[in-house]
Amino acid sequence: MNRLLVLAISLLGVHEVSAQVYDSTATTTKDSVIVHKDPRVDLLVNKQIEINEFTTRGSRRSAPGFRILVISSNDRKKVIEAKTTMYREFPELKLYMMYQSPFFRLKVGNFREREEAEGYLSNIQRLFPSGVYVVTDTIEVRPELNQ
Repeated sequence: MNRLLVLAISLLGVHEVSAQVYDSTATTTKDSVIVHKDPRVDLLVNKQIEINEFTTRGSRRSAPGFRILVISSNDRKKVIEAKTTMYREFPELKLYMMYQSPFFRLKVGNFREREEAEGYLSNIQRLFPSGVYVVTDTIEVRPELNQ
């Protein structure tokens, strides 16, 4: 009785699998399946991408932009001293100290345009005569200020 029940369930499973292979919207060849898709699907996908872009633009917290690399050194104390100097001289700029083995790096600012960063560059180079560069980075943005 158990064997008969297992055989019946197996046959139903095989029938179910074979039913899924034959799709009226697909053309089959020997080694591939060609699916015929309505071209309006691509239009809908593109429209949804536009909607998502528009609705999330204001809530983003990061964007591509520029920062100024003030110092890159393996001497942590030297980078902390540079950070203190930057806080004192440029309190309006946000500072980012990060460790990427074996170097500590200090970057400043969240500039959307390179020209904004270059406005600060000469003043920072006065304090740190070597190794100060404008670099591309992902910056923090504050959407409430962009309205």
